[in-house]
Amino acid sequence: MENLQSLLHGFTIAVTAPHLVLMVTGVLLGILVGVLPGLGAPNGVSLLLPLTFGMQPVSAIILLSSMYWGALFGGSVTSILFNIPGEPSSVATTFDGYPMARDGRPTTALATAFGSAAFGALVGVVLITFLASWVAQVALAFGPAEYFAVYFLAFASFVGMGGAAPMKTVVAMAIGFAIAAIGIDTVSGSVRLTMGIDELVKGVSFVVAVMGLFGIGELLIAVEEEFHARAVSSKIEWREVFRALAALPRHGIALLRSAAIGCWMGITPGGPTAASFMSYGIAKRFSRRGQRFGAGEVEGVIAPETADHAAGTSALLPMLSLGIPGSATAAVMMGGLMIWGLNPGPMLFVDQKDFVWGLIASMYVGNIVAVTLVLLTVPVFAALMRIPFVIVAPLIVIICAVGAYSVSNSYLDVVLMLGFGVVGYLFKKLSYPLAPLVLATVIGDKAEDAFRQSMLISKGSLGIFFANRLVTSLVIAGFALLFLPLVLQILRALRGGAPQRAASEEIPIT
Repeated sequence: MENLQSLLHGFTIAVTAPHLVLMVTGVLLGILVGVLPGLGAPNGVSLLLPLTFGMQPVSAIILLSSMYWGALFGGSVTSILFNIPGEPSSVATTFDGYPMARDGRPTTALATAFGSAAFGALVGVVLITFLASWVAQVALAFGPAEYFAVYFLAFASFVGMGGAAPMKTVVAMAIGFAIAAIGIDTVSGSVRLTMGIDELVKGVSFVVAVMGLFGIGELLIAVEEEFHARAVSSKIEWREVFRALAALPRHGIALLRSAAIGCWMGITPGGPTAASFMSYGIAKRFSRRGQRFGAGEVEGVIAPETADHAAGTSALLPMLSLGIPGSATAAVMMGGLMIWGLNPGPMLFVDQKDFVWGLIASMYVGNIVAVTLVLLTVPVFAALMRIPFVIVAPLIVIICAVGAYSVSNSYLDVVLMLGFGVVGYLFKKLSYPLAPLVLATVIGDKAEDAFRQSMLISKGSLGIFFANRLVTSLVIAGFALLFLPLVLQILRALRGGAPQRAASEEIPIT
């Protein structure tokens, strides 16, 4: 009840004319940032941060958080329409969102994505409202061993529930680990796998890899298949938007499950990207239409979008309550808080009560503003699918090239992007999954750091991963998912062999 009273007081702070204008401005800027590959929410918030130094802290954080919501929504647009993820966490949305768009259902795909995202964000905000103090206690129990266990669970979920052949998944993941290892070793400080190229010391940018794997890779596939060379005809009707939103409750289990995964991965160090991938893999395993995933299944859009936004929203909780950012964008926002003279942590809820609850209240209002704006623009975005592919294809190449170059103003990044495009093309032709490769590229270095720090703490003993109930349960769950395909294969073999044995036993009697 105390939290509810504080929240109502927060609404009196957040719902004012100037703050509503800031929310609309931030969301529109965020959509633009999310749509443009190479920027992303962390870069967008970083660019906007200097403009907020002269503002009141509450107004500044409302503007930044609204840009964050807009960027999360905007990243889904190019993922669905052009197979170019605007945000790293939007990669999993391309697996079914883009096939839906190519199948003449861009409006349905966009409306489904935005509606699912709104539900995930709402669950994340509710979690922040009611569980701030409890989550602070849980998060304090996380050390390097627990961090690694979370990453291990995310990797294992792809092997056990990804749907692809386990060995192909492992191979794709191994390539991703190798890419993540390029550059400076953060533990020892040594340079590795740069092959004498100085520009690789900084590592391979995830944005460069993703634009090549998905943007250029899909373009090469499209050029090979002639039917892609025509425009996709789709009726742009508001009825499609409302029909897609009305159909969401039918997938209630997937929505709740994905929101739970997203909130958990947002609070823990998994982050939105790992949450969207894990949610997609689990949805594919448990869905009755799992075989349709990858070919334009609605639930394949619902799962990653719900988890992505639930994780992105709940990632602010450890930043506010502990001073530990749960995502790159949360880290930038925490820097802003410190510049404004605020110290994130448990005392922030006591010393700056108006600021905290004004921010939480603005999350409710800001997400409503973001959903309203993006739903109003669904027909406009969907109309882009009417443009002939011969015009869209060069634009995709230009966007990818500019996005890759803008990461660090390096021509090598453009070359790497083209190389990743060839890799993406080969993976699709050989039926290798791209998702495990992307996931390992994103969080492979973080998992390695957590593992090596754990080994340093335990002096090389693996017993640290079974030192308490939390890390033990996470590791056991990871191994269970890792060996799940083998167990299922053995069970299928036993079921298949039983009738044959029974038949062979009946022959002498007959």
